[in-house]
Amino acid sequence: MASRKTLNAKNLQTLGAGRLAELLIEISAGDAVAKRRLRLELAVRESPGAVAAEVRKRLAAIGRSRSFVERRRASALAKDLNTQRHAIAGPISTGDPAEGLDTMWRFLSLSNPVFDRCDDSDGAVADVFEKAVEDLARIAEAAQPEPAAFADRVLKAVVDNEYGQYDALIPLLVPILGRSGLERLRQRVTSLSEEPAPKPEGSDRIIVGYGLNGPLYADEIEESSRNRKFQAALMDIADAQGDADAFIAQYDETERRVPGIAADIGRRLLKADRAAEALEVIDAADTERGRGFRSGFDWDDARIDVLEALGRPEDAQQHRWACFECFLSAAHLKAYMKRLSDFDAIGAEEQALHHAQRFTNPYGALTFLISWPDLDGAAKFVSARVDELSGSYYEHLVPAAETLAGRHPLAATLLLRVMIDFALEKGGSKRYTHAARHLGECANLAHGIEDFSPVETHADYESRLRREHERKRAFWDLTV
Repeated sequence: MASRKTLNAKNLQTLGAGRLAELLIEISAGDAVAKRRLRLELAVRESPGAVAAEVRKRLAAIGRSRSFVERRRASALAKDLNTQRHAIAGPISTGDPAEGLDTMWRFLSLSNPVFDRCDDSDGAVADVFEKAVEDLARIAEAAQPEPAAFADRVLKAVVDNEYGQYDALIPLLVPILGRSGLERLRQRVTSLSEEPAPKPEGSDRIIVGYGLNGPLYADEIEESSRNRKFQAALMDIADAQGDADAFIAQYDETERRVPGIAADIGRRLLKADRAAEALEVIDAADTERGRGFRSGFDWDDARIDVLEALGRPEDAQQHRWACFECFLSAAHLKAYMKRLSDFDAIGAEEQALHHAQRFTNPYGALTFLISWPDLDGAAKFVSARVDELSGSYYEHLVPAAETLAGRHPLAATLLLRVMIDFALEKGGSKRYTHAARHLGECANLAHGIEDFSPVETHADYESRLRREHERKRAFWDLTV
């Protein structure tokens, strides 16, 4: 049974309402956040309007503030903002959805000025505004605003989207906007995007830096940002309206050859039952030039899906195998084998594991063999290619050593030695703690190794280390 002194709701209730009230007054003295929270709770008992008045007063104060919020204080600001968000999404919107919707728009309008004066490196403030956008969609569903006026309000958010806080807004609001609201929004965004951005002339232009092609002007950067916001909005609207051509129109011919963009276009054409066109776009992508722009296997997976839709399963299988062969993609190998008979799948797996043993990138090969899993193959790989490994790639070697330790202690030992050698020869003292731990792990693994050949026994290995690195007392002191 819990102690009567344990801090929980049941025990605190025994103090009585009067004593709890006195404690809250005492605890909140000098704590502005706590005081605001208590005032909000009192307002909730009065009416939704009273809560709204408290929240609006606090939002106005936040909006007027000009002091810079450093990183260490950003969490406190996020907590304050979250308190207001909960009040809007909760009692205000429950009592009056229209009031809640208007107040949440006011809350979101603070995002730009707050981000302007805040170091939100940890993302705490951004997370609050992201949740507020989701709240807005739920409140709007209850409030059912007039579509045209609501579309105009969404347009303002599109224009104000300086920090990406409204990136998810349009997709979330599609059901509330409806066909008429979406069309109005599309027309208004299109009209704004076609208007030339105002530009200062001559000496009035501000240089904010220099690039490869000369000075970078503030107005050009602002115009580029403006165009990206409109482009993103029009793509969201095109998706909502199921208009593949409108989506494609947001990219020029050069952009359409970037693999990731080609994949996005191809998927939308496929959804529109235009698989042949989708394959043309995907195959026109410059996969070599755009390799640095690839996001995972988006382009490959889009091409595979299109080939399947076109009734070309053999070509789709060839592409799955190519993805495995080039990148050791386990997902594509599994998908490839799933479409084979049991007998053929066994042969394909043997071929794949043999290919992994000879794969150019040793870390990719080791990681694949460990995760597949083929631990016997991984141990064989380590014995054959350990000289190709560097202890600096500990993110691959540590999990591999941990996995192999049970069934293949010698292979695990070889991986640990690679990291120990690197630490003592190149890694410096910052790696000594890890190396000392690895040496201890090698000593433990040695008890389960009957035959070390063709490598040194653990005793011989440690003796050699002591001879070659006897002056590195900082390391040896850690091994005691």
